[in-house]
Amino acid sequence: MAIYHCSVKTIGRSAGRSAVASAAYRAGVCLEDERTGEVYDYTRKSGIEHTELIMPEGITLDREQLWNAAEVSEKRKNSTVAREYEVALPEELNPEQRTELAREFARHLVERYGVAVDVSIHAPGREGDSRNYHAHILTTTRQVTPGGFAAKTRALDDKKTGEIEHVRATWAHLTNQALEMSGHTERVSHKSLEEQGINRQPTVHLGPAVTAMERRGVHTDRGELNRGVDIQEAQKELAAAEQVQAGAERMRAQARQWKQAQEQAKQKEIARQRERERIEREEKERQQKLEAERKAQERERLEQGRARQRSRGPDLGR
Repeated sequence: MAIYHCSVKTIGRSAGRSAVASAAYRAGVCLEDERTGEVYDYTRKSGIEHTELIMPEGITLDREQLWNAAEVSEKRKNSTVAREYEVALPEELNPEQRTELAREFARHLVERYGVAVDVSIHAPGREGDSRNYHAHILTTTRQVTPGGFAAKTRALDDKKTGEIEHVRATWAHLTNQALEMSGHTERVSHKSLEEQGINRQPTVHLGPAVTAMERRGVHTDRGELNRGVDIQEAQKELAAAEQVQAGAERMRAQARQWKQAQEQAKQKEIARQRERERIEREEKERQQKLEAERKAQERERLEQGRARQRSRGPDLGR
């Protein structure tokens, strides 16, 4: 049964997150964050079915260049550096159809908002629902032009603009279009069950016992209510990885601060030592000057004494 899921989230520095790290994890690649010098290597991550960058016309950045440029374009320590659309892909579609559906949605985001889009399609996790095909679609928060990163897409930050609802409706429309073109009768809706006139709860908590039965292939009444919408395993994996990432980044930041403090203390000690050496050198020069003046005065007194004796002549007596 085709299901609908389209969530919109932001990736911000205030939560200790990085656009470069997020892109590396979702695409299963190795990227270097030029702002921090950190390298994020997720090349051993499994389950990545397809990755692709979709750009506005005239933009030819690769993934590392794109997300480093996104980081550089934001100056504040609490800046939002990327936006993520997490969508469920119908298991009724084949891999090529799922890829084209995600690609079509990405093109819409590019055309409507002028952003750059990074698409990563993930296969179901080993421990989760085997039908849980989904995509992580990262976008820049600024328009990307041949001249660089431009204005922020503020309309997507405010629910009152209706843009988030438009995005969710667009995903439903494109999903239904893909299902129709592939000959399937299933349809999805971005509207709530209440808005659709369906009188039931959206999901039911399964509990550990029912979850274990579902994973063994035993269908339950509770499981039927949630069939096809369980993307919790992917979300948990992503959240756990991001928590580890945020913790590691905090530790690295603390290490950098400690190193900077040590370097500053070292430089201050060097400066103090140089000041002591300067004072000692000046004092030595002052003492040498005083000694030279004393010797000069002594020589002058001796010369004056000799001159007086010569002026009196020899003492022959009377």
